[in-house]
Amino acid sequence: MSVKQRRNVEELEPPSSELLYGLEDNPPWYLCVLLGTQHFFTMVSTTIPIPFVLASLVCLEPSDPARSYLVSTIIFVSGLITFLQSTIGVRLPIVQGGNFAYLIPTVALLSANFASCESQRAANLTAAQQQEEWQARMRAIQGNIAVSSVFQIILGFTGVIGVMLKWITPLTIIPTVSLVGLSLFDLAADRSSQHWSVSMSTTVLMVLLSQYMKDVSLSLPTGYRRGYGFIYSEVQVFKMFSIIVALLTSWLVCWVLTVTDTFPPGCPSRTDRSTLISNTPWFRIPYPGQWGMPTVTVAGVLGMMVAGLASIIESVGDYYATARICGTPAPPVHAINRGVGIEGVGVTVAGLWGSGSGTNSYSENLAAITVTRVGSRRVIQMSAMVMLVAGSVCKFGALCASIPEPIVASLYWIMFSLITSVGLSTLQFVDLNSSRNLFVLGFTLFFSLSVSKYVKANPESLKTGLPLLDQTLLVLLQTTIFLGCVLGCFLDNTIPGTKEERGLVSWRAQQGDSKSCPGYDLPYGMDAIRRRKWLRYLPFSPTFRGFHSAKYNVTVNTTTSTPVPVTTTTSTPVAETTT
Repeated sequence: MSVKQRRNVEELEPPSSELLYGLEDNPPWYLCVLLGTQHFFTMVSTTIPIPFVLASLVCLEPSDPARSYLVSTIIFVSGLITFLQSTIGVRLPIVQGGNFAYLIPTVALLSANFASCESQRAANLTAAQQQEEWQARMRAIQGNIAVSSVFQIILGFTGVIGVMLKWITPLTIIPTVSLVGLSLFDLAADRSSQHWSVSMSTTVLMVLLSQYMKDVSLSLPTGYRRGYGFIYSEVQVFKMFSIIVALLTSWLVCWVLTVTDTFPPGCPSRTDRSTLISNTPWFRIPYPGQWGMPTVTVAGVLGMMVAGLASIIESVGDYYATARICGTPAPPVHAINRGVGIEGVGVTVAGLWGSGSGTNSYSENLAAITVTRVGSRRVIQMSAMVMLVAGSVCKFGALCASIPEPIVASLYWIMFSLITSVGLSTLQFVDLNSSRNLFVLGFTLFFSLSVSKYVKANPESLKTGLPLLDQTLLVLLQTTIFLGCVLGCFLDNTIPGTKEERGLVSWRAQQGDSKSCPGYDLPYGMDAIRRRKWLRYLPFSPTFRGFHSAKYNVTVNTTTSTPVPVTTTTSTPVAETTT
C-alpha cells in the first residue's frame, strides 16, 4: 500500500473511540456474515483480472470449464490464506488475495519455454493435446511459485526481513513496484483492442463512480428493530463497490445489445459466445496438484522470488496502516515476522493448489473498514469462510469467467495504473531536487524496460554455451521487476548520498513505534509460551522483542499470567518492552 494511500486512509480513519467494533470485539454473527461478504466482493473485484490474464497466457479456450476452475481456485486459496493470516499470522483484519507482481515473471517464463498460443492453435491439436499444453504451462507456473515461497518463509520466520529492509530503500521500492504496472501496458492495450468502445466506456464509468461519485451516499436499510421497522443508514456504495457496479452495468448493457443483435455474431463483447456456465459443474473443491505434478526451473524460481520480495514490501506497509485504522499499537517485530512467514506459507499453498499467482495483503479492503467502522478480526475470518464456500461453487467462478473480455480489459487499465502510482507515490520521501536521486530513478526505470524489451525480441542473442545459464538469463532479463530491484538497490546503496537525501529518515519514521499488545498474541497456548524462556529467541514468538531481548528475564505472574520483564545489569543496550 502506498504512503499516499495510507495518508488518505489516516484522514478518513475514525478514532478508536468511534469504532463500532475493535480488533478483539466480536459482532453478532449475522453482522459478521454481512460485513464478511462485503469484504469478499471487494477482494473479488480486484482478483478477477488475474485468472483472466492467466487463461489467455496458458491458451485456454473461452468455453473451457478450466477457466472457471482458475477463478474458483484463486478465491478458495485466498480464503485459506486470509484465515491463516488473521488467526496465527500478523492477526490483523487483513484480506489476502492474488498478486499482480507474479504476472511479470510468469510472462517471461512462458515466452522463454513455450510456443505462442497462435502457433499452438495453428497446429490443430486434439482436445487431449490442448489440455496437456495448457496444463503443462500451469504446472511450470505453480511449481516455480511454490519453490520460491521458501525464500519468503525463511525471511519471515528467521527475522531476516528486518535486516533486509535496511537495504531496501525507497529508490529500490519505487522502480520495483512501478515496473509491475508499466510492464503490463501492452497486455491491457491488446485485450482492449478487441472492442475499444466497450473497454473505454467501462473504464470511463469506473472513473466516474470511483473518483467523482465516491462521496455520494445512498440511504439503505442496514437493520431491523421490532416496533420501529427498518433502520436506514447513509452508505457510500460507490466508494466500496465502484468496480463491481461498473462491471455489472457494462455486462448488463452488453447483454441487452446481444439480445437485440446490435452486436454482430462473433463480436468479442457478446454475452452468448461462451457455453462456459452450462459446461461447468455446480460444485468442485480445488485440491493440490489438480493440474498434475508441478515442474521447476532455476530461472522461474528466481523470477518469482523477486515478485515475492515486492509483495513483502507492500504487505508490511499494509500492516502498519491496518493497525492505525483499528486503533491498535503498531505491530511488534514478532507479528511482522510471523505475518511475512505466514504469507510465504500462503504462497506455497497457492503454488501447490495451482492458482497461478502468489498472494499478498489487499489494501483495497482497508477502505471498507474505514467506512463501516468495524475493525474486528472476526469479520475477516468470516470473510475467509465466504471465500472458501464461493471457491467451491464452480458456477460462481464460471459466472465471473464468462464476463466478456473487453469489459475485463477495462479493469487492467485501472489496476495496472494504480499499481504504477503506488510505486511512484514513495517519491514523496526522497529529495527530487537531488541529481543523484533523479539519475538512480530514471536510469533504473529506462534501463530495465529497454533490456527486457530487447531480450524478449532477440532471445537468440543470449548464447553462453551453457543451456541452463542461457535459460536463466533469458527469463531474468525479461523480468523488469528483477532488473529494477537489483539495479535500484545497487545504485542507491553505492552512490554517495545522505540519509535525508535518500529519504531514509522519513521512510523509517513513518512506520511508527511498535509496542507490545495482547492483540498480536497467538489465540492459544500463551501461558505455556511465556513460561518457556527459550521461545524468546524465536523471531516469530509473541515473547520475542528483538535479538537483544535475551538480557531480560521474563517471569510470569501466576495470578494474571502477565509477563513481567526484569532488567539485569548489563552494558549492552536492550529493547524496551511494554506490558
